[in-house]
Amino acid sequence: MLTNLKTVIASLRRDEKGATAIEYGLIAAFVSIAIIATLQLIGPALDGIFQQVLAALQSA
Repeated sequence: MLTNLKTVIASLRRDEKGATAIEYGLIAAFVSIAIIATLQLIGPALDGIFQQVLAALQSA
């Protein structure tokens, strides 16, 4: 029984799937935060461009 438990614990230490999933999750979170921050910074400028396009389309 004790040998079996040692084998299970040893295999869990070698298994890095959980750590890799956490790393990918953190990368995705940081990329999402960067995208949101960028969109909030350039949002007003994009709104102005879209308003100009809308005005040009309405006058045509």
